[in-house]
Order: sequence, then C-alpha cells, then structure tokens
Amino acid sequence: MAATIFAQATPPGRSGIAVIRISGPRARAAAAALGAGGTPDRRAVLRRLVDPRDGRALDDAIVLRFDGPRSFTGEDSVELHLHGGPAVCRSVAEALAAERDLRPAEPGEFTRRALQNGRLDLAQVEGLGDLLAAETAAQSRRALDLVGGRLSRTAERWREPLVRALALIEAGLDFSDEELPDDLVAEAAAELIAVADEMRRELAGSGIAERLRLGFEVALVGAPNVGKSTLLNAMAGREAAITSEFAGTTRDPIEVRMEARGLPITLVDTAGLRDARDPVEAIGVERTRRRANAADLRVFLVGPEGAEEASGVSICAEDLIVRAKADLGRDGPGLAVSGLTGAGIDVLVGRIADVLEARSATAGAIGHERQRVAVERAEQAVRRALGVLGAEATLDLAAEDLRAAMLALDALLGRIGVEDVLDVIFSRFCIGK
Repeated sequence: MAATIFAQATPPGRSGIAVIRISGPRARAAAAALGAGGTPDRRAVLRRLVDPRDGRALDDAIVLRFDGPRSFTGEDSVELHLHGGPAVCRSVAEALAAERDLRPAEPGEFTRRALQNGRLDLAQVEGLGDLLAAETAAQSRRALDLVGGRLSRTAERWREPLVRALALIEAGLDFSDEELPDDLVAEAAAELIAVADEMRRELAGSGIAERLRLGFEVALVGAPNVGKSTLLNAMAGREAAITSEFAGTTRDPIEVRMEARGLPITLVDTAGLRDARDPVEAIGVERTRRRANAADLRVFLVGPEGAEEASGVSICAEDLIVRAKADLGRDGPGLAVSGLTGAGIDVLVGRIADVLEARSATAGAIGHERQRVAVERAEQAVRRALGVLGAEATLDLAAEDLRAAMLALDALLGRIGVEDVLDVIFSRFCIGK
C-alpha cells in the first residue's frame, strides 16, 4: 500500500491563505484526526482543526475532500485551506507528521502519483512543469496546451493508422497463402505517408516551440563603446552592465531576462567587435562572435557616423540594424535609439517582438528534447515500414517497424521505458506539487 503523503502546496511565508495537501489511503483518516472528519466529497466545509496529541486548537480551516479516483492524484485526497501564517502551517504540518503512516511529500510526488495512476500522461506532466516555471503569457499558453493534452491527442491520432496498418500486415503474415488485395496495401501506405508527413511537420516546429519554452536569445552586437551596455540597461530598467567612456569595458556576455508581448527573451550584451588589444579582450571578442552567431536574433548597433564592420558575425535577413546614441541629434536612415534618453527603445522592442512573433506562429506541440527524440524515432520507423511495405518477403520487417513506431509513441506518453527520465523530470517540481 502506498504511503499517505502531505505537503504545503503554497509558497512558505506569510500569506492570506495557505494550502496543505494530503493524498493516499489514510488521507481521510488523517483529516478526521485533526477534527476535519465527515466532510462530503468535493464540497468545501469549515472545520476547527485541533492537534490530536493534546486537543489544542490549530486553526479554523476550509476543508475539501476528493475521493479517488476522481482526484488530481487518483487517490483519496484532502486539502486544508489555512490562514497563511507560518506558525499555523508549521503546527498543522507537525500534527500530520505525528500521525501513523503519514510522511512529508517529496518534490513532484503528488504529480508523480497522478502519472502512476493514469490521471496524467508524461507529456501532460512535462506541460505542468512548464506551467510552474512559466514567466510570460506565451509560455503559460503553451504549457496549458500541453497540460490539456494537445500533444497526447496528436500522438493518439497518429497511433490509429499504425494499428490499422499493422493489423493488415499481420493478416498477410497469418494468411500468407492468400494474396492480399493491392488496394488495401495502397490504402495502408497512404495513411502511413500522411502520418509520417504530419510527424515531420511537428518536428519542424519543435525548435521554435523549445525557444518559446526556454526563451529567445537576442544579441546586441557592435563596435566597442557604441552604446550596447547603456542600451541593455535601459531595456532592462536596471544597471545590469557596467558602462564607461572606455572602449572594451564589456568582456564577457551579460544576460538580462525580459518580456515582449508575452514572449520570453534573453537579451545579451556582448563585447565590442574589433581587433583585440590584449589576450583577455581577444577571448571576449571570440566569445561574442560565437554567442552572436548562435542567437535567435541580432541587433547590430552602429555609431552616428555609420555602419561599422561586424567582423565574424553573420547578418541574417531578419536581423535589425539600429543607429545608436540618438541623443547626439545626428540624422540618418533607419531606427535610432538612445540608451541615455530612452528614445526609440519602445519601437526597437516592438520590432524585436514582430520578428519573434512571426517565428512563434510556426511552433509545434513538441517543446522538449525527450519528446522530439520520441517522435523522431516514430517517424523513422514509419518511413522504414513504408520502404518495405508491399513486398511479401519483407512484411515481417514492416510489422516490426510499425511496432517500433508505436513503442516510441508509448514512450512519448510515458507508458513504457521512461523510468530513467522520471527523476530528472520531477526534480524540476516544487514540494506540494
């Protein structure tokens, strides 16, 4: 029998309300021991909680009972909604810990039980982890799609034609003395081609989906002393980078997290591009080139006199070229910004958002490396099956490839072969979730 677990599901510290969750076979008994017995399923009631060890009053709490399997974890569960003072939460937790067969929950243990009891699949669990970590509206929306089963439903839709094709092939193997109609083989092949093509389209959007989850990287690139660090500080709204009148002040890339139209962005200030004056600066310049070339978008800052050479950094069609130090009052083509006065910064942020929003429209449902690898394996297996489908001597190979594709989809949803990754996934969760 699984142990009954409990934990505070809300952040520690002072708050108006704090929630303590209890889940497991003794959840209702534990709540009753604290004076919260007799609560109806899925209805909130007010109860005076007491310490069963000495009868001392602990709090007046709202109690919610959820009977398994119709609960988040699939087990009998109880939530205690307490006044959010640290002393109250600590006293209730100590009283629960003293109960027989109760123990504090580990990080992510409630969600892990939901997975084990079939209330969530692994793709939904990863979406829940993303939701807990979401910093922007776009991240929240994508995480909710995953929690809501968008990728899970897609995987199930892919699985159906694989099952039908496998049934056809196995019929051919079982009744090898009877010739299968060509139109059935062609129909199965057409379905498999459609599935493989859809998998390929989802995989094509996985890179953008992962950037949405982790954040797009935008690099500020330009010559020394052109105003990159001043602009970074202005966009960040704080002194994130050291600025001075001396060229070459920035040596290592400096990162600032920001949001534009709900999109997560990591803004990177880089070392000025020029022929290095010393070995340390040379290291910084080389790091700048690597980091800028790897960024999702580059903002090239040019001085009032015009464009400087961006040696060693590739300029892509969507990259932005911006005139710096607009406060000096020199006219010229294109957008001009000033980190000192803030002129043009809102327009620059808007243009960055325009580019990244357009890319985000191509994002697929796959946003994790584990998910991408599972779908790649499924697609490759389907392509292999198509390569031999229709040849009587290789029907057994086609059947084996289709089984491999279905196993890959099962791994995507956490039904098989994922024990080695569960600890990594749940390590990102907080206690109480």
